[in-house]
Amino acid sequence: MKKKSDGTDVLLESILKGIFEKKGQNVLKIDLRKLENRITDYFVICQAPSGTQVSSICDSVEDTVRIDAGEKPFHIEGLDNCFWVLLDYGNVIVHVFLEEYRKFYSLESLWADASIEAVEDKL
Repeated sequence: MKKKSDGTDVLLESILKGIFEKKGQNVLKIDLRKLENRITDYFVICQAPSGTQVSSICDSVEDTVRIDAGEKPFHIEGLDNCFWVLLDYGNVIVHVFLEEYRKFYSLESLWADASIEAVEDKL
């Protein structure tokens, strides 16, 4: 029996596609669904070597998700400085970091109880 999709799979795929179109690095997908008191179903985390590339990745994710999944983020935070940008799609939250800020905040270690999957570009 095929599992019913609630649109999250399409959303995740379009987010990843947008990240890889602009060469996002060290991409992780963190599944939080089995955790109690979670704030979302998934985190997607990536990094870039410059603020310009962080901004470019965010624009690409927004455009790709709007076209492929028909969704807009509920909230965007961090575009003023592009050190750490958060795109909130409700059941998926995307974090795009500058490399040094990702190392400093180490979000993946905060959610170590969750299922963490490294994602590679399929192209």
